[in-house]
Amino acid sequence: MDDENCCNNSCPIARSLTVAGDAWSILILRDAHAGLTRFDQFRKSLGIAPTMLTRRLAALTEEGLLEKRRYSEHPPREEYLLTAAGRDFLPVLFMIGEWGRQHRGGGQLIRFFDVETGTEIRAVAVDEVTGAKIGTRPMRMVTPDES
Repeated sequence: MDDENCCNNSCPIARSLTVAGDAWSILILRDAHAGLTRFDQFRKSLGIAPTMLTRRLAALTEEGLLEKRRYSEHPPREEYLLTAAGRDFLPVLFMIGEWGRQHRGGGQLIRFFDVETGTEIRAVAVDEVTGAKIGTRPMRMVTPDES
């Protein structure tokens, strides 16, 4: 699916995948949430080729999930900071992680803890209106034409 057709797609999942639908982009966002901001930090953490990292950072910046900020004039150096849209991606990362814990678990896995309470974070998607866990009740998709 190309970007132009996807942007015209009425499905928000399809539209979102054009922005962060590959593993490198998702892992860059994971690392940004962990506090990494600089090109070399991302490269070292991910083991990604510099050209690939440059393309992914540019795409995430263009799509508004990251913003570049100069932190050194001599030599010129920039860092990448999460925007509001990038920060809003954190629950998505946790849901992907929770799915992985259930279906791709085994061995030693990283765990996440709430700093204030010390309790382990276990993500669950809940419908804001009904309070029901998503996936426990029947659903239907309605296209814009049917609204």
